[in-house]
Amino acid sequence: MIRRLAPAALALLLALPAAAQEANYAPAPSIPEPMVFDLVRPLGAKRGELEANVLVQRNLSGPEGSVEWAPEIEYAVADGFAVELELPFENGRVVEYKLGVQGTFGTLNRGRGIHGVQYLGLYNREQGRWENSLLYVIGNRFSERLSMLGMVGIGDVTTSGPSHPVLLVNHTTFYDIGEHSLVGVEFNYRSGADRSLLVMPQLHKQVADGIDLQFGVGGVKAHDEVWRPRVGIRLIRQFGS
Repeated sequence: MIRRLAPAALALLLALPAAAQEANYAPAPSIPEPMVFDLVRPLGAKRGELEANVLVQRNLSGPEGSVEWAPEIEYAVADGFAVELELPFENGRVVEYKLGVQGTFGTLNRGRGIHGVQYLGLYNREQGRWENSLLYVIGNRFSERLSMLGMVGIGDVTTSGPSHPVLLVNHTTFYDIGEHSLVGVEFNYRSGADRSLLVMPQLHKQVADGIDLQFGVGGVKAHDEVWRPRVGIRLIRQFGS
């Protein structure tokens, strides 16, 4: 059953653009994106929205001192439906090829909430296989300043060789501290043999028209290891619609 995740997920996602054209969505609430496990686009994105960004991360202690960075481009091909292409690097080496597809189901909670689904397909160059992840995404704005975004799903599903699905959970709470600034705390959990927990307090700041910067310092605990300090920064360029 799990091995059929990828075809079923893609069929569902590819059906969403047509459904989005017929759906009468309420205006999407303004909910930020997490810095580390970001969305393809914010849920409810409008057709023509285009973004390019790059995330850089590094542990500040331990044997793994490589710099992880990933440039990506995101585009909303229809209202509520977006795709992304990403190239994850370790230092100067491309380690994976990544494709993201995202669809919005609609709003909830009298327009204060919104939900959707996100598929991530990743080609692992080291293992030479395609890995699939599917996550349910839900966000809610509680007040003018307080909001949250949560994601839960399964990952590492493959049809090429043994498949060992893992649980993926991400939750971020945001608090707007100004018109162009907010703070947040992101929690990211991954189960399985390579299970890990990441806690990343972060600051998001609009530094110019169409340019945003996200910066975080937190910690990560991998399986059978101690907590390691971790730093991350994401530079974002929005091109609008």
